[in-house]
Amino acid sequence: MRLHTILGAGGSVGNQLVPILLSANEAVRLVSRHPKPVAGTTAVAADLTNYEQTLAAVKGSSIVYLLAGLPYDSRIWEKNWPVIMSNTIDACKEADSKLLFLDNVYMYGRVNGVMTENTPFNPCSKKGKIRAAIATQLLTEMQAGTIKALIARAADFYGPSGEKTSMPNIMVFSNHLKKKKAQWLGDITQPHAYTYIPDIAEALYLLANNEHAFGQTWHLPTSSRYITGNELISLSAAAFQTAEGHFTFPKWMIALAGIFNRDIYEMKEMLYQNIFPYQFDATKFSTTFHFKPTDYEDGIKQTAAYYLSK
Repeated sequence: MRLHTILGAGGSVGNQLVPILLSANEAVRLVSRHPKPVAGTTAVAADLTNYEQTLAAVKGSSIVYLLAGLPYDSRIWEKNWPVIMSNTIDACKEADSKLLFLDNVYMYGRVNGVMTENTPFNPCSKKGKIRAAIATQLLTEMQAGTIKALIARAADFYGPSGEKTSMPNIMVFSNHLKKKKAQWLGDITQPHAYTYIPDIAEALYLLANNEHAFGQTWHLPTSSRYITGNELISLSAAAFQTAEGHFTFPKWMIALAGIFNRDIYEMKEMLYQNIFPYQFDATKFSTTFHFKPTDYEDGIKQTAAYYLSK
């Protein structure tokens, strides 16, 4: 039995990954500052900015998933992400563990066209520069052959267990659950790609089980159909059986609110993702693994069912 260790357990992706691992009879270790016990798993408390704690959490692992999330504050990212990446790489080397790093697309910056695994890093935000640096750090180790690892990159995500970190969940689904108007940032008519959270979890396990997947970057399975905010809100309203009305936050309002709220301030530099087309291509994964991404109609229906069952 192999030990699969989740660094940053308890988040939206980790919560979907655990049942997949358990159903495959894998041993599972959950690691976070304050891990919540889950039947069939072991839980270890660790601060990933502390190397000794990170090493103790990783030891004995066959597979390590770096799913950690930090507060949405570039100051915290700049201080902690390089340390977390260094500690995780070094711990996996010492423990002889394979590493899967779940990444985003911030390092690409604004892309005029489709984002693929070959898109060059060209960040246009503070957070994008930080993500580019830690991704480059891991890629350098992978290319040198010092660690068996891969980078799994997702678009903006949505779905069950995404209440705290997914913008569609926060601004659309949670409001529709309360029969309130949906909210939106940026241009509601622009095409956008979203990755379904359960697809991310399933894809990570597929990658972990494929020796040839390591040493590469993978875009995780995402519908090739780009959806507008108007379409997403309409599908959500139907799934929650509520009205389609919405409120769009203009750029000036976000800038003003950012003076008083740090979370909103941090969103401002990322607005380009919601003002211009956001086109994410996952052909490589879907072709290699013969994987059909969940379409938006089914994904939103399943997300609504998840909310309504709570």
